[in-house]
Order: sequence, then C-alpha cells, then structure tokens
Amino acid sequence: MIKRFFMYGLALLLFSCNVQKEHAPYEDFIKIDGPDLLLHGERFFIRGTNLGNWLNPEGYMFDFRKTNSAGWIDRMFRELAGPDFTAQFWKTFKDRYITQADIAFIASTGANTIRLPFHYKLFTDEDYMGLTAAQDGFDRIDSVVAWCRREGLYVILDMHDAPGGQTGDNIDDSHGYPWLFESPASEQLFCDIWARIADRYKNEPVILGYDLLNEPIAPYFSNKDSLNIMLEPLYKKAVAEIRKTDTNHIVILGAPQWNSNFDPFTDWSFDDKIMYSCHRYGGEAKAEAITHFIEFRNKTGLPMYMGEIGHNTLEWMEAFCKVMEDNNIGYTFWPYKKMGGSCFVSIGTPENWDQIVAFSEAPRDTYAVIREARPDQQLSRLAMMQFLELCLFEHCSSQEDYIGALRLDKERTDN
Repeated sequence: MIKRFFMYGLALLLFSCNVQKEHAPYEDFIKIDGPDLLLHGERFFIRGTNLGNWLNPEGYMFDFRKTNSAGWIDRMFRELAGPDFTAQFWKTFKDRYITQADIAFIASTGANTIRLPFHYKLFTDEDYMGLTAAQDGFDRIDSVVAWCRREGLYVILDMHDAPGGQTGDNIDDSHGYPWLFESPASEQLFCDIWARIADRYKNEPVILGYDLLNEPIAPYFSNKDSLNIMLEPLYKKAVAEIRKTDTNHIVILGAPQWNSNFDPFTDWSFDDKIMYSCHRYGGEAKAEAITHFIEFRNKTGLPMYMGEIGHNTLEWMEAFCKVMEDNNIGYTFWPYKKMGGSCFVSIGTPENWDQIVAFSEAPRDTYAVIREARPDQQLSRLAMMQFLELCLFEHCSSQEDYIGALRLDKERTDN
C-alpha cells in the first residue's frame, strides 16, 4: 500500500512537472525590447562561453593542425586505431567532455549563458561521432537544458555545421565550399532540422534562442557577394518553419564573412524576435574597431550579440569586455574547454599524445603512407583512452586568470 501510494504520488509529481513545462509562462522567456534583452522586465546582458568541440570536434582543440575538421579527425582516428575503437571513443567522449560538473562550474564563474554548437548530423541517420542511426542530438541537448535549469544558466543553440556546409572551411566540416546555398535539398534539410528543434523546445524558457548558422560564407570565395544575397532569404525560410510551432524563442542571425559583414541584410522586420550575431578575434580592444556592428545595431534597433570572441591576452580580453558592456553587446567567449590554455578549463596532455599529433600531421594520401606513418597501435589507443579520462572536469585545470579577465561576475559585484 505504501509503495502504491508512493508511486501514485511520484506519477502526479512528474505529470505536474510536464504540464508546467508544456505551459511555461511567456514571462519566463527572454524577450527583445529594442536593442535590449529583458527577463521578467529586467535587462538581461549575455555573459558566458561556448561548449565548442563537444558536439562539433575541431582539430586545434586536440592540438592537431592539419587534421582540423570533425570528419578529418574521425578518419584519422579510424586509420590510427580502427573504426570500432573510434566509434566507442566518440560515444565515451560525448559522455565525458561536458557533464553536469562542467555546467555547475560555468555557473560558479558568474556566467549566465552558454552557446551550444552542434553538427546537423546529430539529427540525421548519417555516420557521425560513433553512431550511424538513432543519433543522440536531442538527448545531448536535453541533458544540457536540464543541467542549465538547475544552475540558472541560459542556452543558445548554434548550428555550427549545416547540411552541405555554410562556411566552406574546416569549422563547418564541409567540402571546402558553402554548398548549402546551391542545394535545395540541403536547404530543406536545414529548415527541417530547425523545425524539429523548435517543436521540441518551443515551451522551454531555459533556451534563450536559436543561432541558425555559424559564420556563413567565408571571405575566400570570388562569388561571395552572390552567395551573400542568398543568406537572408534562407533565414526567412527557416524562421517561417520555426514559427509554425514556436513563437516564444529569439532567432539569432549570423552575418557572412565570419559574422562580420551586415551589409547583405536589408529586412529586419520580417519577424518580431530577431537578434543579430557578430564574431571577432583580434584587432584593437576599442569601440572604434566595432563601429560597423554598433551602427548596424542602432540602424535596426535590435540587439547585437558577440557569439564568439577570444584567444587573446588577458589585458585585451578584459579591456574589450568593458567595450562590449559600454556598447550593450553581450558575449560568449570561445571556447570553454580544450587542450592547452586560452579557455575556462584546460585538458592535460596524455602520454604518447605526441605520436598521435605526428600521425595527424603526416601525409596520409595513400594506404602505403598510412601504414608507414601509423605509430604503435596499442600506445595510440592507450593515449586516446587517457584523453577520455583527462577531459573529465575533475581532471581539468581551471584557468582563473582567463576567467577573471572576462568580467563574468561584474553584475554580482556591482550589486
């Protein structure tokens, strides 16, 4: 009888929680008020970091240079340690690289937001990070959302790698060109994935917004101007699909040429919940260096958000954080975790990792040179397994000086 009563009470509690989630008050969502974000009527200024490398691996975060995209890293690991071992490595990597402990630590720094980059393949049945079907994209996002709800953080979902490739460089894990804009099938898949994401999270106020495309259309291409004019229409198409089910969330639009060229945008009234995203690495830590971002923000009367910034001196980062504060541009620094410094927490170097790095840099364009370059397989596997231990939060080193330069707890100290 007691057990039955307990189970009945638990069922009521779970039902109550689900109902509350399905009918979250609109007031709980972060809103746009001119160039400001508001939460419960108070100004909300984004301060935080990016969970880069977790769901979209990048070579330099493993200390690789030539092997720099998710697909190339996966192929190199398979050549090094075999496909089955590599598949298991990725599954464990996803379990360990970001955990609840990481999210709790980010919250402890005074950050209020994380940006979560993800690969579109996490929502298809393509071969990606150890799975070829039943991909776990929603499971991974669900975990982060739950952890962030517990820690009082907000989440920006960022499609870092779009179907066909939106950038044309290693960061979108594509084939060297932004084929997305020349493929109706890829464009439709892009819209369909965002529609599925929006339908699942339409009533989830922990999610601040949807960053539709990371750094579309790299500056290298001679036809970039003709590609640029395709970007806003694609955004409109995706937003229309999102709004079929989700009228709560902000949609974040990144500019072409490393989120820096806002000239192609001509219509900022097609939706009432738009925020634009700029990125910046380097240059002077002065307001004059981002005049074009500020002017576009003032022209549109909509919020501007620095989705990525980082990899600089402590003095530069602190000075530029002050510039962004003074000009009402919230920011998420890149990245949270990687090997080496210039991040919130640093991963140590496994024993014999230098052999893996050497293999990643070696020519591997024929089977003969792969055989010749491959280091001892057992030592390589041991190094990869040690990486999976070292990437756990409890084995990482927090970079206190780096975190201190980002002025993340300014609001706490001011109050």
